[in-house]
Amino acid sequence: MINVALLGNPNVGKTTVFNLLTGSNQYVGNWPGVTIEKKEGIFEKDIKVVDLPGIYAMDTFSNEEKVSKSYLEKEAVDVIVNVIDAANLSRNLYLTTQLMQFNKPIVILLNMLDVAESRGMDINSDKLANELGVTIIPIIAKKKNGTEKISEAIRNASNRNVKYETNFGSETETYKKLEKILSNCVETKSTRKKSISDRIDNIVLNPILAYPIFIGLLLLLFKFTFDWVGGPLQEGLAGLIDAYVSAPVDALLAGSSPWFKSLIIDGIIAGVGGTLPFFPLIFTLFLGLSIFEDSGYMSRTAFLMDKIMRKVGLSGKAFIPMIMGMGCSSPAIMATRTLESEKDRKITALIAPLMTCGAKLPIYALFASIFFPRNEALVTTSLYLIGIVVAILIALILNKTAFKSTPEPFILELPEYKVPTLSALLRNTWNKSKGFLIRVVTIMFAMSVVLWAMSSFNFGGFTEDMNNSFLAHIGKFISPLFAPLGFGEWKASVAILSGLGAKEIVVNTLNVLYGNLDTVLPTVFTGVSAYSFLVFSALYTPCIAALATMRKEYGNKMMMISFSYQFALAWVGAFLANTIGNVIFSNGSGSVSELLIGGGIIIIAIAIIYNKFTNKKSSGCSSCSGCSGCPSNSDCSLEEKESANK
Repeated sequence: MINVALLGNPNVGKTTVFNLLTGSNQYVGNWPGVTIEKKEGIFEKDIKVVDLPGIYAMDTFSNEEKVSKSYLEKEAVDVIVNVIDAANLSRNLYLTTQLMQFNKPIVILLNMLDVAESRGMDINSDKLANELGVTIIPIIAKKKNGTEKISEAIRNASNRNVKYETNFGSETETYKKLEKILSNCVETKSTRKKSISDRIDNIVLNPILAYPIFIGLLLLLFKFTFDWVGGPLQEGLAGLIDAYVSAPVDALLAGSSPWFKSLIIDGIIAGVGGTLPFFPLIFTLFLGLSIFEDSGYMSRTAFLMDKIMRKVGLSGKAFIPMIMGMGCSSPAIMATRTLESEKDRKITALIAPLMTCGAKLPIYALFASIFFPRNEALVTTSLYLIGIVVAILIALILNKTAFKSTPEPFILELPEYKVPTLSALLRNTWNKSKGFLIRVVTIMFAMSVVLWAMSSFNFGGFTEDMNNSFLAHIGKFISPLFAPLGFGEWKASVAILSGLGAKEIVVNTLNVLYGNLDTVLPTVFTGVSAYSFLVFSALYTPCIAALATMRKEYGNKMMMISFSYQFALAWVGAFLANTIGNVIFSNGSGSVSELLIGGGIIIIAIAIIYNKFTNKKSSGCSSCSGCSGCPSNSDCSLEEKESANK
């Protein structure tokens, strides 16, 4: 077996190469001692490929760099396959010079040749290979051009004994030597034509347009999820379950005992069958997010947020785990390990669960479809933005109180925009959304049975009066806590409590306790109290899995802080939503859309005024946006900001 270590900078197409080589023969886990994903696979039966984390250098500052360095030092690596962005040779080859120190045969995959050519670059790969003493294969991975030569190159390299020069010197000296080598191997034709990515960035990173575009894309994502694709599929699946599962089983159990029929119909089918139709929404949402990620736009959101994050004492890099929180809080908390400072890691871990995860989407979808049918996308967008805004405010408070230090420098790769491949999109979407299906047939099934039992029995045995059940007594005990928020009915209180297990269980619980939600919920909630319930759901205590991850990563104290402060925060947020909503709507003085749009305009106006009076002018660029790469923290042109952050 030939052991291959696959390395490269972030965003050079390394994952695409790994998927091309290994196909379905992949295994995913975590590296021992760190919560960083470990990928390995088999290529042509006798070549084992280990996909190491994307890194820029081997300076052992981050966990990714430590993992890669440790693997090359301690494992029996036969060949290093180094994937390189042909359009950014100097930066990419710096890592190559450090890989040479391990004296393993190196095969360079010179990827993205089409991008390099579009920039007027003519690379003599044979000459470059001779200069460096390595094997170089020019490829375009996304088009599979040149990839058929990889197998032969790996086999030939595995039979070689190498001893590379390690006299490149300091970082400055290394770059100078690389520039000298590249001057002999690369010809660049002068061209004034901007790349497509540059032209797109002139718009999406424009100081005035960037944030409205970001909000607009979120709104578009939720229109796609609720109105155009996910919503119709959800309704269709719900209809199929009702026609071909619920009705036939109900007829089949006509002569069964009341408790058994109730268990099957009111417990399992109402719980699991009522939750399963939300899978198309989950899948559609993650499909949209995968498009953002694979196209290159998601990296721009971290770039955009750098200025705001630095205002609250964090670097833009902290926004990346927050983005991951839109999928699931547990990996988002794990991802904080990649941040350099202890302060950044702890603050980001505490605010990442405030982002709306995929598990909250069924709650949003349920209430929005019943109470705000014409504004589902708008209401959902507002809840996502509430999570982001509140997270930033909490970070500011923590930075001014418990954690006081200077923000760390922010280095971010802005990859070229590209059209995602369908296979990669579907693979990523399935990997992100399949957890929902697993939870439906495991924890939600179990919770449906438990909730049915607690709502159908008391000390006297089986009862058809749910208000005298064990669960009713628990719900009535905690319901006064939620009464000021507009949903003090005991069943709604129990639903909130059940969400501590997993947020999807809130919908599961409502289905079990209320039955036909479309007709019953409007008698329990008003439009205002429904939105209050959504605000509480968006902000309150993370699920057990996220709390367990917090405990594992940062200890019991951080776990308890996360548990308690988010519950209090959600209570205050829902109280304000209920109180203000009742004041506004009691006189019939507005609609939900008018309230959200008007409120958004007011917030934007306040933010502009705040920025105007707090933005300090200093030497450097002509106007200042506070990009982290600028020494004076001054406003720079788009080109200067891109240069500083790359």
